[in-house]
Amino acid sequence: MLLDTDGGGEVEKSGFPNLSLHAFYAIDNAKKAVEAACPGVVSCADVLALAARDAVVLVSKQNQ
Repeated sequence: MLLDTDGGGEVEKSGFPNLSLHAFYAIDNAKKAVEAACPGVVSCADVLALAARDAVVLVSKQNQ
């Protein structure tokens, strides 16, 4: 769901099932930062998993 279009057609990010998702910029920025530090090591799936983990921690702290 993190693939951007190259102008050639529809990709996951702009596909109908993902239109309700927002804040891709946060994941894109995190991926750029990781790529700058460790080029070619961390995948988009890794960044997404870490972002999900951090979101769960933040929400659980707010609900305590």
